[in-house]
Amino acid sequence: MASIKSLNKWANTHTYYPLDLVRVALGVFLFMKGVDIMSNQAQMAEVFKPFENLPGGMFLLHYVVPAHFVGGFLIVVGLLTRWAVLAQLPILIGAVLVNFLGELNSTNLILASISLASCIFFLFYGSGKHSADYYLKMQQ
Repeated sequence: MASIKSLNKWANTHTYYPLDLVRVALGVFLFMKGVDIMSNQAQMAEVFKPFENLPGGMFLLHYVVPAHFVGGFLIVVGLLTRWAVLAQLPILIGAVLVNFLGELNSTNLILASISLASCIFFLFYGSGKHSADYYLKMQQ
């Protein structure tokens, strides 16, 4: 708990608007990916083909869309950002792996890699000073 407090203190003293814009853009991107997954079910069935023989493959398919919807919204507002990013990490790691297990799509690989790197950054950085977390903390 002390390490999270020290990370928050460091992040709040070193926060900048461009990092907040990156956080918001990441959240919007993840939310829009959730919409895309939900609207193109045939395409997503093709993407999930390498994972269909794994146990819990159907659970995986039903985990991705709500995690992107809820996680994307929480990242945009900066509420429970670390928890939302933690829920995104298995999905993004799987998105990178899909490109190596299935057909290689360089555009999807680049998007998944950038999203994964951004999520790892915000896992340590947190939501920053311009977020709902900071606002609620200051109201106490």
